[in-house]
Amino acid sequence: ASLARTPSAPASTARWRAPMSSYPGDDDHFALYIIMPFISGLIGYVTNVVALKMTFYPIEFKGIPLVRFKDQPFGLFGWQGIIPAKAGKMAAKSVDLMTEKLIDVKEVFSRLDPAKFTQAMEPGLLQMMNDIVDETSKELIPTIWSMLPIAVKGEVVLKAMEESPAFLNDFMEDVKENIYDVFDIKHMVVTNMERRKDLLNHVFLEVGKKEFTFIERSGFFFGFLFGAIQAVIWYFYQVRESIDAAWPRDPDAKVPKADAAVSLRRRSAVQGEWVLPVGGFIVGYATNFLALKCIFEPIEPRKFCGFTIHGLFLRRQQEVSAQFAELNSNKILTPKEMWTSILQGPKKEVFAQMLTRHTEMFVDNLAGVLRPLVIMYTGAPAFYRLKQKIALRTMEQLPDHIHLTYDYTKEALDMERTLREAMQGLSFTDFEGVLHPVFQEDELKLILVGAALGAAVGLFQLFVLFAFL
Repeated sequence: ASLARTPSAPASTARWRAPMSSYPGDDDHFALYIIMPFISGLIGYVTNVVALKMTFYPIEFKGIPLVRFKDQPFGLFGWQGIIPAKAGKMAAKSVDLMTEKLIDVKEVFSRLDPAKFTQAMEPGLLQMMNDIVDETSKELIPTIWSMLPIAVKGEVVLKAMEESPAFLNDFMEDVKENIYDVFDIKHMVVTNMERRKDLLNHVFLEVGKKEFTFIERSGFFFGFLFGAIQAVIWYFYQVRESIDAAWPRDPDAKVPKADAAVSLRRRSAVQGEWVLPVGGFIVGYATNFLALKCIFEPIEPRKFCGFTIHGLFLRRQQEVSAQFAELNSNKILTPKEMWTSILQGPKKEVFAQMLTRHTEMFVDNLAGVLRPLVIMYTGAPAFYRLKQKIALRTMEQLPDHIHLTYDYTKEALDMERTLREAMQGLSFTDFEGVLHPVFQEDELKLILVGAALGAAVGLFQLFVLFAFL
């Protein structure tokens, strides 16, 4: 079958008859063309899975950090997940969007009832003020304090316990009115996310769980589609090269022998080797690109051939809002984190000054009618130091008792309901604007990672799979 001439064939037609082995379908591996779409689908799936893994992991930089670039996942040499690498930047952007469209920090804190707050903290407050007054008096005015009858000391302690609720009530009113002076929500969130990058990952992975699953699975379907196109291009490229090898354009040229035809066909395969890696690059790029587009676009529902086309993430606005609110209120915007930020954050000095002012008034009220007598025996500077010392001790011991207010604070602020209802009430455009911009600028990195992986698998097809078969 591979002979170009036969005894019965006229010489004029013999030179135009191609060796049958040069026809695709005789000894070509048609199975390769059949499985190419499946391989491409597998490429799309694997590259999407790996690209998503590289988006979130590793949480810390892995490799040899000879050179690191700020807020970038790559370095010389190594990799860090895209989200963890930009934890601070993403958290800052998220808080900005949240405070612009979802919550008013002052309005939220205005829900605190100072009387109920004081009631929640009263057990710890009474003991704290009792200990502070007794210890401070022994330290700064030991003579006078030791000379006082036990009954008088008891009256002072009782007076302290009576004045403490009023002191804390007035103090909390001041905190509520000046919450922006003592609480930096952006600093709190950014600091916590930089310290707990795994928590930021958890929020994104939980809120976008269904969309990430879609990205992974769609990689196969989009990859299969592009693989079918890739197989057709590869097949007809081989056909063209085989025909060129079998039928020389010069009518006087001799028909190549079978082994020469095979050699030319192999050379034609080498000339067309660009199809597989380039096709892999396109598959990896396109599958990620199309998957991301399907998630966030179109923003508004559109009718097409009787079907409603709408971004997958936007369709789940009600569900996503509930998840986002629950995660934020239970993991990030918690009473513990907020009070820790107030007591230890960048505005702690303002808080301390506010507390000192109220503590000094508390001591004045505590001294009452005995204040002139105390000043006469101790001197005004000593009395002032007494007030300062009590304020300092109060600031030092407050963190040990503030946990008593966590349950009430969470109930009063009602952060979960506030975030959920605010997000559910947004228009589709505003809803997309709350979450999408947080990682929008890094979508290109996700797409390029998929493209690079696709090209690598294309090279594997060419030099390993096809060469072996």
